[in-house]
Amino acid sequence: MTNEFQVVFHNIDQTDALTEAVQKRIHKLKRFCDQIITGRVVLDSPHNNHHKGKVYSVTLEIHSAFKEVRVNQDQHDNHAHEDLYVAIRDAFDVAERQLRSIDKNHRNESAHKDIENFNHEAA
Repeated sequence: MTNEFQVVFHNIDQTDALTEAVQKRIHKLKRFCDQIITGRVVLDSPHNNHHKGKVYSVTLEIHSAFKEVRVNQDQHDNHAHEDLYVAIRDAFDVAERQLRSIDKNHRNESAHKDIENFNHEAA
């Protein structure tokens, strides 16, 4: 598995701190899900809204051996996402929950198939 992630900065200056924050979150995902093949992270700063302030969006696309996970933290009404690091954290937390769910379901299906195979061979 290649485990390659593309990180895209849209309307945001790329900094070492932002890159490091994203890489840490990617590394955390890889620690508990070794089935990740590729991924893409898009950090975006939509046009300034004078009434609501600047709210960042983070989009994740993660391709695993079992399923594709897409997360779009594009919450213009969430003032917490006026901090890009909070938006990154929230997006990766959602992706982590989805990957854990997929991994759990895959393990349950595998265990069920193993039991069926065992019962079939015993008969």
